[in-house]
Amino acid sequence: MPPLRLSEVRPAERPRERLFALGPNSLTLTELLAILIGTGTSRSDALEVAGDVVRVAQGSVRELARRPAGELARVPGMGRVKAGRVLAGLELGRRLAEEASRPGFEVRAPIDVYRWAAPAMRDLVVEEFHLIALDAQNRITQDLLITRGTLTGSLVHPREVFRAAIAEAAASIVVVHNHPSGSPVPSPDDRAVTRQLVEAGRLLDIPVYDHVIVAGDRYFSFAEAELL
Repeated sequence: MPPLRLSEVRPAERPRERLFALGPNSLTLTELLAILIGTGTSRSDALEVAGDVVRVAQGSVRELARRPAGELARVPGMGRVKAGRVLAGLELGRRLAEEASRPGFEVRAPIDVYRWAAPAMRDLVVEEFHLIALDAQNRITQDLLITRGTLTGSLVHPREVFRAAIAEAAASIVVVHNHPSGSPVPSPDDRAVTRQLVEAGRLLDIPVYDHVIVAGDRYFSFAEAELL
């Protein structure tokens, strides 16, 4: 049996009314997206358009966040304005998750680095390379984007990393980058960059405590693997 059109749903059971009556956690993903989308077309209402978006994302919010803006805009009934609303809503959710990780967060183990970085980095479709500056008590003082790459790589030079580390008066640093492929296995370039960073850190007396690769729900730590 096909789902009801929005016009066939009783007013009290429509997504926006249920949101105010029961709270947003009572709504399905399709209903939440329908509220963001707002309006449909002459052929499809907002719920039907939202259903098409959910199918494009295979029913997954994480997968939806990975979709390029252009792909969402091409879904019938969407366009740039509605795609922008959806992407803005996803970004708000991402930033909400990040607020648990604020400067002052203490790094005691590689898993702490992953928990800090994963909300912002695990679903990116291009590589980013971040510097995490630590104080003398291993508390995070800054998380800085150093480079953003392509679908296949992000190049970084030690001078870019340590220029930022010196500017932030870091006592030590951790570097983090993501693998959009979903595999946390370090590439030869990852290994070479790590060696360069560790050597530069020794010369500048700013130790590199770890290089963590974020890959979806998994990570790789050079410190854990005893490769520093």
